[in-house]
Amino acid sequence: MDFAYPHLLYLLFAVPAFIFLYAASRIIRKRNLAKFGKIENLQSLMPEASRYKPIIKLILVLLALTCIIIALARPRYGEKQESDSRKGIEVVLAVDVSRSMLASSTDDANGISRLDRTKYLLTRMIDRLHDDRVGLIVFAGNAYTQLPVTSDFISAKMFVNDLSTDMVSTQGTDIGAAIGMAMRCFTPDKNINKAIVLITDSEDNEQGALQVASQAADADIQIDVVGVGSVKGNPIPINNQRSDFLRDETGNIVMTALNKQTAEEIAKAGKGIYINGADNDAPKQLSDQLDTLAKTDFGPGQYSSGAELFPWFIMIAMTLLIADVFILDRKIGWLQKINFFTREKK
Repeated sequence: MDFAYPHLLYLLFAVPAFIFLYAASRIIRKRNLAKFGKIENLQSLMPEASRYKPIIKLILVLLALTCIIIALARPRYGEKQESDSRKGIEVVLAVDVSRSMLASSTDDANGISRLDRTKYLLTRMIDRLHDDRVGLIVFAGNAYTQLPVTSDFISAKMFVNDLSTDMVSTQGTDIGAAIGMAMRCFTPDKNINKAIVLITDSEDNEQGALQVASQAADADIQIDVVGVGSVKGNPIPINNQRSDFLRDETGNIVMTALNKQTAEEIAKAGKGIYINGADNDAPKQLSDQLDTLAKTDFGPGQYSSGAELFPWFIMIAMTLLIADVFILDRKIGWLQKINFFTREKK
C-alpha cells in the first residue's frame, strides 16, 4: 500500500496530542472536584455519570480522526499498468511575476492583487484543459521554466499556487524573453497544436515582444494574452499590510497601470486574442479560444494505477462518529442490574 500524499500522515501526531490534552483535563477536573470534598463522596451525588463512557467516546473520536487523516493521504493498494489514448493540445502558461503584479487588479488600491487574480484565473483554466498538456514559466526581467509540458494537472495547480514575485530576482518585464522561453518548452512534435497563454499587466520594459510574438505565430504557436490590472493605475505595495508603497528617487509613489494597447498588439501579432482578466467569464473565454485549435492524438499512454482505499476509511470514520453521537455520558440502566463480580447471596 502507498499514499498519494504521504506528507499528510504527519497529521497523525495530533492523535497523541489530543490524548495528552484529555489526560491533562481529567487531572485538572479531579483536582477541582477535590476542593469540594472526597471524590468517593462526590461520585455518589452523580449516580448516573459513567466513569468509562467518556473514555470510550474519546477512543471513537480519535479513531475517526485517524481514519480521516489516512483518507486525506489517499491510500492505494496494488498497482497495474493501464493505457489510454488522449487527444489535445499543448499549452504553456507564461506568468508575469514582476513586482508590479503585487498591485491591485481593480480600481480600488486595496483590491485583490494582480498575482492573486492570476492564480485564480489559471486554476480555473487548468480545470478546463481535460486531456491537454500544460507547462508553466515565470518571468520578470528574465524568464525561467517552472514546469515542463505535462499532463499532470495536480502538479500544475500546485506550482500555480506557489507563484511569487520572489521567483525572479531581476526586476522588469521582458515579455519577449518570456515568449521565447515558452516556445522552447514545447515538445518538438510539429503535428501537435500549441498555444502560449501570456498573463501580464503588459508594462514591457524591453523591446522586441511584437517581433518574438510574430516568430511564434510563424511557427504555428498561438499567443493569447490575459491582461490583469487597472488602466487607471495603482501603487505597488512593499509589505503585506499595504501601509507603504514603492517610491521613485524623488520620493513619489510609483504608479503601475495595465497597458491594454501593448497586450492587444502582442495578441494580434501572435494570432490570438486579448482577454480582460477582470471579466468573470475570463477562464471560459480563454478555454473557448483554446478549443478552436484542433486536438491531436498523443498516442497510447502508459501509467500505473492503484485501487483507491480512502472511501473505506471515510466510511469507517463516519460510522465511528455516528456511534459517538448515540453514546451518552450516563450509565446504562439495564447493565447496572447485572452483578459481574460478586455472587448473589441465597
